Order: sequence, then C-alpha cells, then structure tokens
Amino acid sequence: MSISPETADRRASLTRLADDLFDVLVIGGGITGAGVAREAALAGYRTALVERDDFAAGTSSRSSRLVHGGVRYLEHGHLGLVFESSHERRLLLQLAPHLVRPLAFTWPVYRGARVPRWKVRAGLLLYDALALFRNVQAHEGLNAAEVLEREPALTSEGLTGGARYWDAATNDTRLTLATALGAAASGAVLANHCAVEGAVHSANGRLAGVTVRDVLTDTTFAVRARVVVNATGPWSEATAALTGESQGTQVLGSAGTHIAVPRQRIGNHDAITMVSPLDGRVMFVLPSGPHAIVGTTEQPARRGPDEIRATETDVTYLLQSVNRMFPHAALTPDDVISAWCGIRPLAMTRAGAHSANSASREHAVLHRADGLVSVTGGKLTTYRAMAADVLAQARREFATSGSAPVPIHAPLPSASTPLPGGAFASRDALIAEARAATQDHAVAEHLVHAHGTQWQKVWRSTHHTSTDAGRLVETLPYTWAEVRYTVQHELACTLSDVLIRRTHVAFETRDHGRGAAERIAPLMASLLGWSDEERVAAVARYHADVTRLFAIDA
Repeated sequence: MSISPETADRRASLTRLADDLFDVLVIGGGITGAGVAREAALAGYRTALVERDDFAAGTSSRSSRLVHGGVRYLEHGHLGLVFESSHERRLLLQLAPHLVRPLAFTWPVYRGARVPRWKVRAGLLLYDALALFRNVQAHEGLNAAEVLEREPALTSEGLTGGARYWDAATNDTRLTLATALGAAASGAVLANHCAVEGAVHSANGRLAGVTVRDVLTDTTFAVRARVVVNATGPWSEATAALTGESQGTQVLGSAGTHIAVPRQRIGNHDAITMVSPLDGRVMFVLPSGPHAIVGTTEQPARRGPDEIRATETDVTYLLQSVNRMFPHAALTPDDVISAWCGIRPLAMTRAGAHSANSASREHAVLHRADGLVSVTGGKLTTYRAMAADVLAQARREFATSGSAPVPIHAPLPSASTPLPGGAFASRDALIAEARAATQDHAVAEHLVHAHGTQWQKVWRSTHHTSTDAGRLVETLPYTWAEVRYTVQHELACTLSDVLIRRTHVAFETRDHGRGAAERIAPLMASLLGWSDEERVAAVARYHADVTRLFAIDA
C-alpha cells in the first residue's frame, strides 16, 4: 500500500501514542469519551483517546438528535437532571450554534390522554423555571384551533388543546466529531479504529496504560498513562474486564428504535411531542430535512450492543402510533427509509429504578482500586458536565498516585470555548456567504450546519476537480468535496466513517448508501493509498456494516 499524506498523519499519531506518557487516556470515542478528552486537553493535560471503531460509532450515532432539557423526565421526578440538561442546552447553543439549533415543539393533548392538558401546562411551566426562564422562548398554551392552525395534519378528533415549547436539534455524529476535534485542537492525540485488548500495570499494581491493536494495520502497541478513563457506554463492563477486574458497574441497557420516513407524508411543520395512543409513552416526530424521524421505543436490550437492531415489532409500534396521530399519513413498512436502534447505558443510581422508563438519565463516575475511572449513564445533552465530573475524579487519582502532572498550557474553560466551527455571530450571514459560493441553497445550508465557519475549507476542496462540487446523491446536499475533506481533516478512514457518520447518507437513502459507497470508493482509495483488492474489500465491509446497523429483525 502506498503512503498517502493522510496515512502518514495517522502513523504520526500512532507513533505518539506508543512513545509518549499521557496524563489522561480515554477509551471510547462516543460523545462521552470525546467530551472527557476535550475537558482534559483544555485543562492542559497530555491527553489521548482511542476508539476501536470510529467516533460516534455506537450509541452516539443512534440518538433522537436532540439537545434537550428532558421534558419526559419531569413526570419521574428527575428535576436535578432537567435543571442540569437545560443549563447544558443553553451552553451548547452558544458553543456550537452550527450543530445545535433551536427547535420548536408542538404538544397536542387529547381527551382521555394519560398526560392531561393541565399537567402538560404545569410541566412546561416547571420546564421553563428549571431553565431559569432562559430557554429560547417561554412555552405558550394553545387551544384546539391554535394547535390545528400550526399542525393541520394532526387528527382533530378529541383534541382539547396543547402547548408549544422549545428545545434544540443537533447532528449527533458531527457534534461528537467536533468535540473530539476540539480536544485535538488543544493537543489531544486521537486514534479511531484502535481497539483496547489488555492492560499495563505498574509494579505496585496500579493501572498504567493499555495495549492497543490498530485494526487497520493489525499492529499492537502499549499506550502509557497516569489515569485511564473507561467511557465506552454499553461496552463499559466489557472494557473494565479487559483492563483488569470487573468493576461491577450497575448498568441497565435500554434499547431505543427510531425510523425515518418521508416528512411530506406526515405533514408536520415543527417537531411534535405526542403521547402514543397505543401505550401512553411520550414520543417525538422530528423534522430532519426531507425526512421525519419518529421515535423512540424503550425496551430492555435483549442483544449486545454490537448486534442490536430494530425489530419489526418496533417499527410497527412507531408506524401505528404516528398513523393514529396523523391519519392521512397512512404509513406502511414500505415507507420506512431507515430504522436504527441503539442502547442507552442507563446508570442504576436510584434504588427501585428497575425499568428503562423510570431509570434516571443521570450519570455515575466510578473508580477501581487500581485507578481505572469509569463513567456511565448520562445523556448526549449533558456530556460536558459528565466530562467535568470525570476530570475531577482523574485529579483525585493523580493525588492518590503521587504523580500530579504539570499542565502543558494554561487551562481553558470548556463552558466558554467554542467547538471547532462554532465561533460566529450570525448563522444566516454564514449561509448567505456559502450560498453565494455554491449557488445551491441546500448545499450551502448543509455546509454551514455541518461545518460552521469551516465551510469554506470544505468548499475549497472543490478546486481539486470539477466533480468535487457535485452531489454524492442527487436528492441530498452532501458533496464530493466532503469526502476529500473528511479524509484529509476529519480522520475518516473507511467508507462507513464517511457515509454513516461524517455524513448521514446511510440514514437518508433506501439503499443505505450502498450505491454511494461504490461511487466514492475510488476516491477514497486514491486518498488513502488502497490497492484494488483493498478497495473491493472496503466496499464489502461497508455492505456488511449497513446490513448490521439497518436490517430489521423479525
């Protein structure tokens, strides 16, 4: 295999991992691990992160794509979590305004609903109060006519009124990536496709690092660190066992399924919060470009996180629920563009919380006698707060080991340091600039929403060839330039990295990006130095990946 500049950069990172002593080594490249790496790097610590697959390859790519206060958690009394989530939502709207954007929700209430109109209004008043009345806008009550004026496709039968409130939408995979790249900007060394296979202990029995295998080259090496953080979500117990004794983590695996369907079939304008007519569960219908995302289910995870997929029962439940609320939609399984399922690693922090619905989304930070720090639970919205708690525990471990590190730069506050691409005053002004350059409003809006101020760097990639300005898929705003950019600047190493996580082509096409994979494979091969045999194998691996993620089980 020839050595491309991108391959050389990766090799340089792997060399640093093998040669340097790190203050903090994070295992896991989901939103939690990326957040911990960013927090540690901003604090001036020598930081590394290894991820066996790719950034956001697990739960962080299978969310509802919301940064929200957690209105559903009010009825279970998780007021502290809602307060914390509301605070973190406000920060993320400021730190990453390209990736986290205000989203209006309409909540219709029907006669006989499990959550009556007065309870919705009282809950939303409390929701605003827990946000210290600093949400995008305060909620407003709606009568039946006002609900239908906003959302005429809703069924009017039994409608008594409702409410409108605000939360925020995000791109979960790109938020995770931006957080990881923010860590790298402060000095962290990142390596995706590097699997932890064992532990390195010092003479006194303390955990001093891990052994890592580079999955892409099948080479193994040791990474040394003063503190090792296990941030692997639903894999946390398996990771703890790999590095020593089981930590006895109390984790409840909750499986949640979403489906994407054509938005025009449902006809929703804003996001919809609804109580399923089937079982009274609070669920969402969320606008996502030309699609609507419907979710989520909540069931005990009956498969491991590597095998979990949506089931026909899940899909039927979601379709029937939305059809009852939007009778003209008449959705069938044939209308489902994609279905995905992820496992929420819920921390069992409260006695008696034995179901996924009642279990708190609060997080837990644990430490093992040999110094391993593990974090589990939490939610995407609160990842920065989780990371701060983990770093506080890491500092305690430094003190215990008697080897407090000297920061390599002055600490920067994570609560006021924008994520890459997030330092701008006006999103509309950025989109106007991008539209003038691209002459395509959809592409311009996507570039700004995905890359923020860095959209120009992406678009400059179109100077390589005339085809780079073209779309990967005619109906979607992703361009060939992004393939080149994600490989050169965003650590994309595989077709799945590009089509599932740097973009959402796999989620937004009926063939889950199989056709696009065939088309971009030659460009990826030229950028990464693949041989013809390696290119063919890469396409085959992509087919296997999307089958594993998007097939629907009986």
